[in-house]
Amino acid sequence: MSSTKDFRVAIVGGGMCGLACAVGLSLRGIHADVYESAVRTCPFHSMGFESLTNGPARLNSLRVLEELGILEPVMQKIGAQEPALRSFMLVSGYSNHDLIYDVPSAESSTHFGHAIYRPTFLEALLPLLNPDRLHLNKKCIRVESLETGAYVLVFEDGTVVETDLVIGADGIKSTIRACITKGSSNLVFANTVAYRGLVPHESLVEAGVKTTVNLRPICWMGNDKHVITFPIQGTKLLNVVVFLSDYSQPFGPQKQGPWVETVPSSELKSLYNDMGSDVKIIVNHVNSASKWSIHSVYPTLPSFVSGNVVLVGDSVSSWHATASTSQHVLHVYDSIRPRRANMILEASARAGRIFDGFGKPTCGPEWAGSMVAGIWESVWRHDLKKDVEEALKFLEGSSDFSYQKTHL
Repeated sequence: MSSTKDFRVAIVGGGMCGLACAVGLSLRGIHADVYESAVRTCPFHSMGFESLTNGPARLNSLRVLEELGILEPVMQKIGAQEPALRSFMLVSGYSNHDLIYDVPSAESSTHFGHAIYRPTFLEALLPLLNPDRLHLNKKCIRVESLETGAYVLVFEDGTVVETDLVIGADGIKSTIRACITKGSSNLVFANTVAYRGLVPHESLVEAGVKTTVNLRPICWMGNDKHVITFPIQGTKLLNVVVFLSDYSQPFGPQKQGPWVETVPSSELKSLYNDMGSDVKIIVNHVNSASKWSIHSVYPTLPSFVSGNVVLVGDSVSSWHATASTSQHVLHVYDSIRPRRANMILEASARAGRIFDGFGKPTCGPEWAGSMVAGIWESVWRHDLKKDVEEALKFLEGSSDFSYQKTHL
């Protein structure tokens, strides 16, 4: 569809959310410019994200991609037709790795998601985006508002860009967030580090791992630590994320220096010598690990919008609006999205505390099972289409929106 819109859109951040948003908008005639700080075509390759995946892409995530019109190319890229990933299983990280809780699927089928390698996801979307609209090596350092109502993006290399709508998809270190929080970053160090690595499944079998680890995600629960594993690239590779937390201290200021660094495998192995045999085998096979300092936005943001600047998170919606209705569109988005996004953020933090609480004197299998039962139901069973319908009802009261909607 050729663009007939009379306003300019800038998306700051070309990761999973930023590219999905850009492609979803372009399919509806809104051609946004994407500004990504990385210098290579696939941003995450140049930022040390090679060993990351987006985890189990739950059915709601797949529905978002489908509604945006980008599910098919993503599925083609990963060579999958139907959801193949099963639900989480939580086990003890100690001794014989006894089952603690088998998370029921949100659907009748036991297969309800995909594990997608992030670079593969990005590579699937890049061909759908006009290459002239993707601007690499553009690190946004501030946003300035103009008397006309437009905005100026200022980049580290001196580039200055004027736009009418700013979509901040620039991650945890977001520059755009300061527009919403009036200068404060709201960033805190969560006193948690995560070690990430990839391990060939075949090598684990040869080393004697007894737990079947290549069919579903597993959370290996421990005391102030836990391990998440799940298969990617079919069943060939196991993505391993090892968490270590310090709950004796309150959240602190964001860490200075790099948040991601490569560390020797010996650092990781020494932390898990007290755990069960399968965990030790898995951890011992992580030959190259990246160590992440986990940060969070705290307190959570009550609003994701200021003027014509908006933050987007794990899922995105496309706006079908003219410039005169943009404020109304963003207001509707802001009335729906923060409530749910903050709920997920807080639930994730709570889940982490439960996963790290196992093994204490009063926190055995019964306690752990009761605490995690139903914890994600509000995520998996949430009706996303109902949210969209609610938003559209608000917007249909606008004559400008109705006109635009008729001509899309």
